Amino acid sequence: MGVVYSARDSILDRSVALKFLPPDALQDPFSLDRFLREARAAAALNHPNICTVHEIGEDSGNQPFIVMEFLEGETLRTMISGRPVRIERILDIGTQVVDALEHAHSRGITHRDIKPANIFVTRSGQAKILDFGLAKLATVLAVSPETALDEASRGRAVRDDTLTTPGASMGTVAYMSPEQARGEVLDARSDLFSFGAVLYEMATGTQAFRGLTSAVIFNAIFNVNPEPATTLNPELPAAFELVLSKALEKDRDLRYQSAVELRSDLKRLKRDLDSGRAAPAGRASSFTVAPVRPAERPQNSVAVLYFENLSTAKEDEYLRDGMTEDIITELANIKNLKVFPRPAMLPYRDKPVTAPQVGHELHAAYVLGGSLRRSGNRLRITAQLVETNSGHTVWAQRFDREMADVFEVQDEIARSIAQAFRINLSEQEERKIASKPTENSVAYDYYLRGRSYQRRESLEFALQMYEQAIKLDGNFALAHAGVAYICGIIHEIREHNPKWVERGEAACNRALQLDSNLAEALVARARISYSQLKHDEAIEFARRAIALKPDCEGVYNILGRAYFASGRFEEAAGIIEKAIEANGDDYNVYIPLTNSLECLGRFAELDRYREMEIRMLERQLELVPEDVRARSLLAADYANSGRPEDAVRHLEMTVALRPNDSNVLYNAACTYGVLGKKAETLDLLRRALASGYANFAWPHQDPDLKFLHNDPEFLQLFPPRPREHSAP
Repeated sequence: MGVVYSARDSILDRSVALKFLPPDALQDPFSLDRFLREARAAAALNHPNICTVHEIGEDSGNQPFIVMEFLEGETLRTMISGRPVRIERILDIGTQVVDALEHAHSRGITHRDIKPANIFVTRSGQAKILDFGLAKLATVLAVSPETALDEASRGRAVRDDTLTTPGASMGTVAYMSPEQARGEVLDARSDLFSFGAVLYEMATGTQAFRGLTSAVIFNAIFNVNPEPATTLNPELPAAFELVLSKALEKDRDLRYQSAVELRSDLKRLKRDLDSGRAAPAGRASSFTVAPVRPAERPQNSVAVLYFENLSTAKEDEYLRDGMTEDIITELANIKNLKVFPRPAMLPYRDKPVTAPQVGHELHAAYVLGGSLRRSGNRLRITAQLVETNSGHTVWAQRFDREMADVFEVQDEIARSIAQAFRINLSEQEERKIASKPTENSVAYDYYLRGRSYQRRESLEFALQMYEQAIKLDGNFALAHAGVAYICGIIHEIREHNPKWVERGEAACNRALQLDSNLAEALVARARISYSQLKHDEAIEFARRAIALKPDCEGVYNILGRAYFASGRFEEAAGIIEKAIEANGDDYNVYIPLTNSLECLGRFAELDRYREMEIRMLERQLELVPEDVRARSLLAADYANSGRPEDAVRHLEMTVALRPNDSNVLYNAACTYGVLGKKAETLDLLRRALASGYANFAWPHQDPDLKFLHNDPEFLQLFPPRPREHSAP
């Protein structure tokens, strides 16, 4: 709770974190009490696995603040991101957290809000418990969750892991112990149940107790045992299931009675794993420690980590991303090599992970990593291939080249990997690896910039970058396809002028003249057809693109949109897994798919995929804080997930950053629509129209505006129009 800033302690010359209570909360006794309680509780503790509080003070405006140690890394929530964590890492982090809980409990402090978001893992792998804002220095009575249940009884959807509400239940619903949910007297055993739920989520990538409303979650906590973790993740040792079962025991008298007891079991399991005595569930005991037996890990499998950007300019990340993705594409052209797709690697981008750790978690035999540094036109690229099981480097090389040589570097890396795997390339594979999208490296640089802007729908910048690329190389087919794609979007949401269709189709034709099998050109053609409400035609072009290149940029975004716009919700829902596997690194792909799930009433799936989308958007904003589109979409997702304050905060920021962007204003209106604020919604819709919003058909289908679909004022702004002339 509060706003955190990084700062520098000028006296002791160290980095610190400053946590302030928001100004609007200063008058709220509950918020102020919680803020000061956090400071006092954390300050009373001195443990390496608890975030250290250095000082409590007030600024010149009498605003209280806490000075804490500065941490670099990520929360467990970000680390998990819907994926199981390797068992060795679970035990390492788990032992540290339980050790910290034992320290707090021995001093009479119960945390009461243990959850993945309140556990931080530094870059060195050290776990830190955060946010003692709900902690009690002695055993007290927790407030009952009647308020949350009352909201649920009125059908309000709430997000699984963010149901802490002032004046309602103390803690986060999905991680509450049964006694905490019932409003009973709490002791240390409540924290152990909550941490059991955290361990379960680390082991499976899924919450132990989940549901669309708080009422459903409470019922699960009281009456339902979670699905066995070993069913969801067969690589877990059977003994770990016993630890989870005891930690999540609903009767606290039968649960772990102390953190010391739980810590002993975790340490014992780690010892047995290290010695080979603990076997994965359902496996013969001769196969033990590794999450995957070497025989089960494809020997010719490689995961390519996003290269580390060592350039002084943060904007060079578009080059790092583009080069990494091109290497993945080149390696994917080698038939006898299993290469993990881009979306599988995205959670590891800019994260403090090791190659063996990634290899174990993805079941990859080898991991390729490296770094990139650009200085003017000079590039320094390092690359190394690491064997997962041994952690040994089997190939490494440094390239000091001109920017003009970037394609040769990519080719050389691909060939070196093939040689490391002793794969003889066919003539066709040789040709694919040797082929270049352009002979002009500067044109390629402009193209990568354009693609980065395109994903954020910064349309003017994207179009300018593609145009510059074409000026430098008129035969650059991908750049022509980029121009065509942007023309389709502009015609769809900005300006229904035939000139954009004509220009887009001409650019598509030019791209296909240069490369008749260019999937990106077919995706652009699909976007243009979609902008003309020719949904069946858009679907056909998208399918043809997938047949040529299954992970083609933007293909599942436009296919999902065309399915949704033509009312083919089941077909849209049916491509979700393929879409995420192929294009899951593009947050735009989630929008039409989650909309379709909502129209189908498949709320459990909707909740899961929306949570994935939220984590994707949060990661994007960590990397690119200026991405206004990502921020506007995140605001709507927060609103849909029961986080109105966060939603409005991001909404106001997006409108302030782009007050005249029609699409940003429309998305902000949608956020207010989810929150049920009619006046604010209609006001922003009017502003969007005044700024040039031209996608008149979409608002009638948008689930975020459902409560206005029969409203006279809404219908006056957006008179009903036919969807398309082709059959749905």
